[in-house]
Amino acid sequence: MSGSPASPARSAALDAAIDSALAGRRLVGAVVLVARDGEPVYRRAAGFADREAGTPMREDAIFRLASLTKPIVSTAALRLVERRVLRLDAPVTQWLPAFRPRLADGSEPVITIRHLLTHTAGLTYGFLEPETSAWHAHGVSDGLDDADVDLDENLRRLATAPLSYAPGSAWRYSLAIDVLGAVVAAAGGRPLPQMIDELIAEPLGMTDTGFVVPAGQSARLAAPYGDAVPEPTRMPAHAELAHPSSGGILSFAPGRALNPSAWPSGGAGMVGTASDFLRLLECLRKGGDGLLETQTVAQMTTDQVGVQPETIGPGWGFGYGASVLVDPAAAATPQSPGTFAWGGAYGHSWFVDPRQALSVVALTNTAFEGMSGRFTLDVRDAAYRS
Repeated sequence: MSGSPASPARSAALDAAIDSALAGRRLVGAVVLVARDGEPVYRRAAGFADREAGTPMREDAIFRLASLTKPIVSTAALRLVERRVLRLDAPVTQWLPAFRPRLADGSEPVITIRHLLTHTAGLTYGFLEPETSAWHAHGVSDGLDDADVDLDENLRRLATAPLSYAPGSAWRYSLAIDVLGAVVAAAGGRPLPQMIDELIAEPLGMTDTGFVVPAGQSARLAAPYGDAVPEPTRMPAHAELAHPSSGGILSFAPGRALNPSAWPSGGAGMVGTASDFLRLLECLRKGGDGLLETQTVAQMTTDQVGVQPETIGPGWGFGYGASVLVDPAAAATPQSPGTFAWGGAYGHSWFVDPRQALSVVALTNTAFEGMSGRFTLDVRDAAYRS
């Protein structure tokens, strides 16, 4: 595939975006990678992986991926769909017979694999629910904490809380991909970490990606920080931060990344590097590149829910595992229609613009600036400078 030469204007704009965030003490550290036509046109590690220790950020730093886990698990599920192990419109109970959440009226609706992939299953997240809700009363984990449960127990608790709406009738960000992860494990007959290795990490050469930091590599794990004034504060063993848009409380347990016994959250539990994640994005940008069929990727990156939910703002719908841009004017973005994107609560953002053959990964160690702050917009806009 032909490459595109690095653009001095783009590089200068990306440098400025990163330098501004570091100088303004909005970020502690970041790794930003940009590929055009499959060729790297920008790569930079900046700031600190561990500010207190004075450890510089490095390009092969390992990050807690949070919701970057979701497109990985979603892609794994779609591989099983292609193999006819799963069907998009099959009921989840075919693989998880005990997972039978009910609506508030006591009725038991059918939840399908498609509902899980598109966050239309009627589920939610604890940080989106008031403290008085049944969700919290049942002790459901959002996958970022160190709740003393396994995957089966968290699903059992999840199934006892009433659904927020009838499956298929609305969109709500949720633990749906955690349930999907359990489906992938049940369908494959092996634990989810092993299934992700077999279906995604090994075929794509994502050698630093998994549910726990690889043995002997803990020194590469970036220390986590949270937004604060005058500068981000280092997360303690148990941290609670208010989500910037919902105001709900997210509970973080950074030590999860080093704990092999932590339950494998399919929505938030993985770790990995920027270069590994770019491998997945480039695979999808190229239509599956042997991992998935072209028509599957086309479905994955097509809006399946409509733009009314404004999944990451006006003009954005949702496909399978990521938001999809429908109306750039409404979104006030230079990205093309069909761009797919998402982020991660520990401080990450990414997008792929297939029309421009552009893939961008920006992993930081600062929540939430690196996920939804000014930095994400500055990087987005800089990536289009040429």
